[in-house]
Amino acid sequence: MSSTELYIPRGTTAGANYVLDIDPKRAGWEYCSLRIVELAPDGTHTFTTGDSEWIVLPLEGGCTVRMADERFQLLGRESVFASATDFAYAPRDAQVQIASGAGGRFALAGAKCERRLPARYGPAPEVPVEERGSGTQLRHVRNFASADAFDCDKLIAVEVVTPGGNWSSYPPHKHDEHRPGVEAELEEIYYFEVDGPNGFGYQRVSPSREGGSDVLAEVRSGDAVLVPDGWHGPSIAQPGHDMYYLNVMAGPGETREWRICFHPDHTEGYR
Repeated sequence: MSSTELYIPRGTTAGANYVLDIDPKRAGWEYCSLRIVELAPDGTHTFTTGDSEWIVLPLEGGCTVRMADERFQLLGRESVFASATDFAYAPRDAQVQIASGAGGRFALAGAKCERRLPARYGPAPEVPVEERGSGTQLRHVRNFASADAFDCDKLIAVEVVTPGGNWSSYPPHKHDEHRPGVEAELEEIYYFEVDGPNGFGYQRVSPSREGGSDVLAEVRSGDAVLVPDGWHGPSIAQPGHDMYYLNVMAGPGETREWRICFHPDHTEGYR
């Protein structure tokens, strides 16, 4: 897949229901999906989960999520830079309605799966938040649906906020091979938002094999980058403009785990 297909500028996949719509067919892979839906005040959106599990994640605003006899009230947040948020898990083979009195923007992170797990609510105070790295490599990671924080069948999803001027997703790392105990094979989507009307950042993906993925993209709010393979990182935030990204991952492994391999040329002196 060419670099122009892996970098997805804001609006280029928009349709009647979503301002961003990435499914396995569009991405050219098997598992990961990401949709962004914007609701006007008193707006609603209904979708069928099909063969995938989904997490409804407020980006801005709150909503009510209904599935059969389940009803979850998501308080949400003012923006992705404000805090972690509560969220709702929707299993495969279900119909979901999202309704928002005040309106807002909501991410639907999905992965094709096999098991049908119960619908659940994820409280914001229970989201593990960590500081990773130090100095100009410091970033804040919200592990709301990491492999060890929230039970899913295939889906792994986390949020990262990189302070302006800092690097994250560093050292470059990959997860495109199945090597038990060392590396897990995972597709990945990066979805970006940058603080401020003119903020931007940069995302690098470099080949881990001959003919592999190769991207250097200037990213702005609403853009996405697909990572089917390759070393990914760094993610670089413009000075004075914090950068947020949502990572959505899934793969074929029998065990749901996040195992990565760092690029050997970039680990010396890493903090």
